[in-house]
This record gives sequence, structure tokens and C-alpha cells, in this order.
Amino acid sequence: MGNRPRLDTSGVSQRDSAPSSITVGDGTAVPHCDGEFLGDVGDAGANGVDRTPMEMSTEDWRPHPMVLRVTAYAACFAIIGYAAHLTFGLLGQMSIVLFPVVTAIFLMRVLAVPAGWLTHRGWSATAAAVTVIFGFLAFLVLCGLVIVPPTASEFATLGDTVTEGTQQIEDWLVEDSSFDVNRRDIENFKEDVADRSRQTLENSTSTIAQGARLVIEALVGFILALVLTFFFLKDGPRFYDFSLGLLPRRHRGSGAALIRSAWVTLGGYIRGAALLGLLEAAIIGAAMGLTGASLVVPVMLLTFLAAFVPLVGATVAGVLAVVVTLATAGFADAVVVAIVAVLVQQFDNELLAPWIYGKALELHPVVILLSIAAGTSLFGIPGTLLAVPVAGIAINGVNAIRAHRQGGPEPPPGQGEQPAPAPG
Repeated sequence: MGNRPRLDTSGVSQRDSAPSSITVGDGTAVPHCDGEFLGDVGDAGANGVDRTPMEMSTEDWRPHPMVLRVTAYAACFAIIGYAAHLTFGLLGQMSIVLFPVVTAIFLMRVLAVPAGWLTHRGWSATAAAVTVIFGFLAFLVLCGLVIVPPTASEFATLGDTVTEGTQQIEDWLVEDSSFDVNRRDIENFKEDVADRSRQTLENSTSTIAQGARLVIEALVGFILALVLTFFFLKDGPRFYDFSLGLLPRRHRGSGAALIRSAWVTLGGYIRGAALLGLLEAAIIGAAMGLTGASLVVPVMLLTFLAAFVPLVGATVAGVLAVVVTLATAGFADAVVVAIVAVLVQQFDNELLAPWIYGKALELHPVVILLSIAAGTSLFGIPGTLLAVPVAGIAINGVNAIRAHRQGGPEPPPGQGEQPAPAPG
């Protein structure tokens, strides 16, 4: 064995001198890859876990935890949204049931005030409920007597008044306006309107049938709402106990706080709507009275009732006031009432309604505006009607539950506390 010449490796770096592969315990050659894989194998061996190159490449492509979290939240929101879509679709199919229930809840909140006054003076719950129900029906009959006879008598001479008003409009368009309109254009327009009206009536058989069905459904729903209102007033404490009994004992205090908050919020909404109705009726009625229009009291009453429909109610009341003034006082007076109605509508929708509802419901005016816009865009007229009370009940209910959990004992089972139906 002679002396072999030594290979001079002093000028070769450790990276260049590293072997291209190593031999593991079972005799298998594994690529070295600049020492990186050796480090992984060493770590795996130290941890007692054998990982293949495929497993390690899979770990390199694993998404970031934030991406996984956002994906999970998105999937949850998608499932909740789809479930809400199905729920609202089902509720839409059950409108014939929901309409009486919602109407009965509002009627109960209004009629609970006189019913509570009677029960506090020794009346039985049944007698008080029957009395206030018949009193409400008498009020409706009185409203009909105030509106229908004067309107019917006015319609007896309405034909000549409408003809005179239409002639005034034609004269203004032809003689005084800046529009290039002559008598022949107006006559052509009248003939076109008459032809289209005739065609609409001839092709509206299905529409008339649908309208008749809606009228029947509304009448049946109103009767059912009166029946439900009677039982709500008569058996309110039992419904209250039953609702709390459905909850676990540890949640009954929160449930009671939620019901009381909803009761107070609904009362505040009704008071706010009534105040708006009084203001709008007074302003529009004064404008009609100063211009010499007829049917002032019926229009004021309808304006007051229309105030319970946010946004749409003020518009309908204004149009009605303008039409009545045009028919009974003339074109110039109708223009004056129209200007007043537009100002009232803008003042109501943009400032007065959000401020009054915000004070009554303890909500910011921005919340009122956004809830009305969202309810109208999602559910149309029903959404417009219920947007403000639903938003108020939801927000104030959450606040009431939070306040209850921060302090206050839970009521024992069957305590039977009913939301105060008396004042307010």
C-alpha cells in the first residue's frame, strides 16, 4: 500500500464539495439538493416523523391561514343568505296569514291602552277586550261617516267642476304657456287617452279578477286580525308566560327584557306616526282651507291615516289634496296646494320623520333613513311599512338584552309579567 497522492481540495468550497446524494439506512440514495433536504431529513428524523418529498412539496402550497379564515366566513355568509332567501320566499307565500298577525300586533299595541285602563278599574279582561274592539269598530264607522257622505255629495256636482278645471288647463297650455301646443294637439291627446283606456278595460279581465281576489283577501284578513286582537288583549299574560316558557331558564330574563323593549319601541313608533299625521294634516288642511277647496276634513283625516305609511303615505296624501283642490277650487289653487304638499313631503321625508322617529325610538335619524331605504328596496311596500319598527325593535332589543346581562336577576318560571299595556 504505497503512499497515494492526496487531492488538493483547499480551493474548493464546501458547497461544491458536497456529494450529490446520500445513502439512508435502507441503502436508498436520496438527492442531497445543496444540503436543504438533508436538513429536512435530519429534522424529521429528530422528530420521529418520516416525510416524503411529495408531502413536503404539498406543505409548501398550503393557503395562508387568513385566506382559509376569509373563505370560511364567506361560506357561512353564503349559507345564511340562501337560508334567508328561502325564508322570505316562504313568508311571501304565507302573506294571507302574516297580514292579519302583523295587523293584530299593531292593533293590540294601540288598544292595549284603553283596555289596560278598564282592567285597572275592575273590568274583566274579556269585557275590556270586547269593549275596546267594538269601540275601534265604532271609530271606523265614524271615519266613514265623516269621509263618505261629503265626498258623495261633492261627486254629484264633480262633473261640471272637472270639465271647468280641464278647460282652464287647456286654455293655459294653448294661450299662456311656453309650450308649442294648439287645440288640435290637445284633442288628439284626448282621443289617444280614450282609445287606450278602452283597450285597457277590454283586456283587463284577469286584472279585475285579481283585484277582486285581493279585496276579498284583505277583508278576510281584517276580520281575522280583529279576532286575533281580541285574544291578544284577553289572554296577553298567558301568551307572555307561554313565550317565556319556551326558553331555557337561564335565558328567560333576556327574553323578558326583549319583549318589554319591543313593546316600548312599538308604542314609540305609533306615537311618532300619529304626531307626523297631525302635523301633515294640519298643514295641508290649512292650505286647502285658505284656497277655498272643499272636502277639507275628509282629506285631513286621510292624511293623518296615511302618515302611518312612511314615504308613500305623504305622497299619496299630497296627490289626493291636489286632485280635490283642482276639482273643487280651480287650477291656480291646486298649484298652490301642490307646492305646499311637495314642501311638506320633502320636509317630512328628509328631516321631520327621521327626527321624530329617532326621538320616539331612541335611534339616530341616519338609521331611520337607511332602514326605510333597505326595507323598500328589498320588500317593496311591506318593507316600507315595517322597516322602521323592525329596525327599532331589533336594535333596542339587542341593547336591552346586553343591559340585562350586565346586571339584573332573571325572573322565576311562570312569573307572568306582561308588558305594561297602560300609558305609553
